[in-house]
Amino acid sequence: MKPNELIEKLDEAQIVVAIAAAERTTSAELRVCVSHRRRKDALAAAQARFRKLGMERTRHRNGVLIFFVPHTQQFAVWGDSGVHARCGEEFWKGMVADMTSLLKAGRFTDAIVFAVTNVGEVLARHFPTEPGDRNELSNRVARD
Repeated sequence: MKPNELIEKLDEAQIVVAIAAAERTTSAELRVCVSHRRRKDALAAAQARFRKLGMERTRHRNGVLIFFVPHTQQFAVWGDSGVHARCGEEFWKGMVADMTSLLKAGRFTDAIVFAVTNVGEVLARHFPTEPGDRNELSNRVARD
């Protein structure tokens, strides 16, 4: 499947529902971004987009960005300092492996929903909801 076909077949409504469901169980914030550009380094691009989206300004530094680059068949998951301190490297490696198999099967939306759901479950353990929690960031799929 070509990159543009993947982007066109992306079910954004399903992703937004998954983000909202995950965020109901945690004080953390999740975002998904799909890049329309050719990126050589998805992780560096994810870090830059993380800052541009203002994700480092969450109350507990617990934002996570799931970043996809269909044109170069890359993706990256970037979490803020609070997330890295609590979740550990093994969690991220497992997430990447599981997402890779779904993406190779052409299941782009499923891969994103899987990532959002699993990241949400981990964040709920480390950053449970608190009184006065509010949605600090948009749940819509960002694009660049």
